[in-house]
Amino acid sequence: MASEKVYESVSNYYGKVLSSSKDLKTSACTTASRPPPEVIEALKLVPDPIKDRYYGCGTPLPSGIQGLDLLDLGSGSGRDCYVAAALVGQDGSVTGVDMTEEQLEVATKHVPDYMDKLGHKGEPNLAFKKGFIEFLGDAGVARESMDLVISNCVINLSPNKELVLQGVYDALREGGELFFSDVYCDRRLPQHVREHDVMLGECLGGALYVEDFKRICQKVGFTDPRMLSVEPIIVTDPELQGLCGNAKFYSITYRCFKIASLETLCEDYGQVAWYKGTIPNQANAYALDDHHIFETGKPMLVCGNTASMVGETWLKPHFEVQGDRSTHFGLFDCSPVPSSGAATATEPAAAGGGGCC
Repeated sequence: MASEKVYESVSNYYGKVLSSSKDLKTSACTTASRPPPEVIEALKLVPDPIKDRYYGCGTPLPSGIQGLDLLDLGSGSGRDCYVAAALVGQDGSVTGVDMTEEQLEVATKHVPDYMDKLGHKGEPNLAFKKGFIEFLGDAGVARESMDLVISNCVINLSPNKELVLQGVYDALREGGELFFSDVYCDRRLPQHVREHDVMLGECLGGALYVEDFKRICQKVGFTDPRMLSVEPIIVTDPELQGLCGNAKFYSITYRCFKIASLETLCEDYGQVAWYKGTIPNQANAYALDDHHIFETGKPMLVCGNTASMVGETWLKPHFEVQGDRSTHFGLFDCSPVPSSGAATATEPAAAGGGGCC
């Protein structure tokens, strides 16, 4: 399907076919996990028309983002942007980019009243731009202007995912992060499934095979993508079930850091990191990904990549890192430790053999 046809199909589905989240035919564009406490509090202030047209598949908003410049890809009605505007505060900024006129109208309409609710004075810290997420520069997003990029069940809708990820990498400052939830599949889907209008609109037709996603990440510069959480997606519509066959779909939250020093494998430099317990509502522990859980004050032996992620990014104020890369001790065993929250035989597993992704 040509890019123009994909844009037209997606824009029509979200702008005209869906009037609210009740019209969805799968669980792909809904959130099952409970958001963090600060997000729940912020949501109470978000206008109902914004929340009614929310079609996200996760909660791609990390804690502790005060003062950051944040970009939301495919911001839709703006729910995540509104919440983020409260979390980054007046010292930060939030920009939403979306191609659907109907969604943007809803998003922009309530900004002034919401700023009043937050008590923000002067220029709003929340803005929306019309544009395609494949061409962020054309939408007015400057290179190296963002600390954090989020996206909620949107990148799968793009006909050119590599272009999206490359644009995000370029828009991030060094040490910035792409923190996003999206839909993935355990295999490459046949063409007739990928081009089905409802499958596309429900975020299933464009779902990337997990391993292809990792390959694209490494190609554009996100050398070590980390999986934070994974949830199975349920297809309830009988017609769509027939189209899907045996393919399994998942909502996965990934963290992709822009750090020049990241390596393709986890290497051992004898480095130790520990968490200070300073991120809001995470006083006792912090999950960097699905198998790096830092207990407050407890030193953890980490690979070079993990040391960089907590010591050379926006997370730096919340961690201490001891050691450097002057001495190399070989490959670091960074494979996940099985737990109740680990991937199972029916879920996509993180890569082993020295990789943390």
